[in-house]
Amino acid sequence: MPHPHALRLTPFSPRLTPTPRLVFWETTGGCNLRCVHCRREWHDAPPDELRTDEAKSLLIDAIADSGWNSILVFSGGEPLMRRDLFELIAYARDRHVTTALATNATLVDDDVAKRLAELGVPRASVSLDGADASSHDAFRGIRGSFDQAVAGIRSLRRAGIEVQLNVTFTKSNQRDAAAMLDLVRELDACALHAFLLVPVGCGVDLPDSIRLEPAEVERLLTFLDTEAGVRDLEIRATCAPQAQRIRIQRARDRARKGLPEVRGLAPSSKGCLAGGGILFVDAVGRVFPCGYLPLEVGDLRRQPLARILSESSMLASLRDTSLLGGRCKGCEFDAVCGGCRARAFGTDGELFGEEPSCPMGARRP
Repeated sequence: MPHPHALRLTPFSPRLTPTPRLVFWETTGGCNLRCVHCRREWHDAPPDELRTDEAKSLLIDAIADSGWNSILVFSGGEPLMRRDLFELIAYARDRHVTTALATNATLVDDDVAKRLAELGVPRASVSLDGADASSHDAFRGIRGSFDQAVAGIRSLRRAGIEVQLNVTFTKSNQRDAAAMLDLVRELDACALHAFLLVPVGCGVDLPDSIRLEPAEVERLLTFLDTEAGVRDLEIRATCAPQAQRIRIQRARDRARKGLPEVRGLAPSSKGCLAGGGILFVDAVGRVFPCGYLPLEVGDLRRQPLARILSESSMLASLRDTSLLGGRCKGCEFDAVCGGCRARAFGTDGELFGEEPSCPMGARRP
């Protein structure tokens, strides 16, 4: 089942201020795991993270009053380490803001899951970076974290909360794709969201050799697009904007062969949603185009969220495909893909440089 509003597409244009479908909030910088690829810059909760009253007035009220109908994702760090989390979710509910939870699930038990369900949280995303304990725990930095996460997922499902599994694919776990899809079914989850590694935060220290090469990315996304047509679950590629190109190319190929349409990877208004479909707010209130692009566009303690969205030249530029360079410039699929701006920036320091994980090189005539 798609997430609420998941099929609502938003036009992307530098001249049109979009409505963000998702606003991610790094609820706290604190976490009980030490994931080797985490985007966060904190080791513990920063002393100046948003207070309860600030989170309510500067973020939740801002979304409620905007009319955007955005989903507020309580992320982290690990959001369950924030003592006022349930109070803030309740406040969002009372202000008619749809919420979701992004968690490692190791702190979830039946009581926590029941409380989240009572507060109206419809979905939780849980990060698993392998289909078994050995592969997952190596990335998460804590032995036993896989078993704890699986137990947390089962608690969430018993409480009636939908669960999507998030997996970051690298050379070490790319062969786990089929097993991860099987695990989605085994755990009664509803979706698999496939991420590609972005060199940011802790991930900067990882060797480049762990990142999938373009041909490997192409095979992985093609496999997932195929599986999406035969499995009764949502499969979405995140931080892998070329998935939209692959989805379209494969659909065209089927049409040329006279084959019936099938469901592929989940569609999106654009492959890279930075600057349009999403916003990211960190633990101290700074606003970024996405959680993987460390270019601040505003600060909730100084500017209202709606003003940041409407006045940021950085956000507008990220919606302008004419600025793309390298192999992305003039690509037939620039409007539906756009390349991952965070990966380009993290790899070469070029915000509008080419997507390093895509093999495409064609130009428009």
